[in-house]
Amino acid sequence: MADVHARLAELGLQIPPVVPPVAAYVPAVQTGNYVYVSGQVPLADGKLLAEGLVGADVTAEQAKEAARQCGINALAAVEGLVGLGRVVRVVKIVGFVASAPGFTGQPGVVNGASELFGEVFGEAGKHARSAVGVAALPLNAPVEVEAIFEIA
Repeated sequence: MADVHARLAELGLQIPPVVPPVAAYVPAVQTGNYVYVSGQVPLADGKLLAEGLVGADVTAEQAKEAARQCGINALAAVEGLVGLGRVVRVVKIVGFVASAPGFTGQPGVVNGASELFGEVFGEAGKHARSAVGVAALPLNAPVEVEAIFEIA
């Protein structure tokens, strides 16, 4: 795989500092050849990109952008723990979407993170995935994404 940092630069993406935990957990844990990234909410510069329920307070497109930011924050957690250069592939992501009653577009929202990983890692960014609608998320975030990465 080409240098991931060069690819990020091509995409115009900068990896932010690791988002500090908001409760009793760590941003990421390595076990063997895997890094498990805790659920990331769409914080950028210390502020949520959007708040509320998707399909009521937040549009699906806004939520998709928020999911992309969750993915960027997941990359930051990996970079902070082991370095993105060690990533072999994205194994799985789980996206949680705070959904208004009747909203069924969770897969499209979580595509924000899935597409980011594809852009950054190419074929190695293709992953297994779940997209789940929930009643509420921490900090009133519209979306949260957790991820598993295989590393060398």
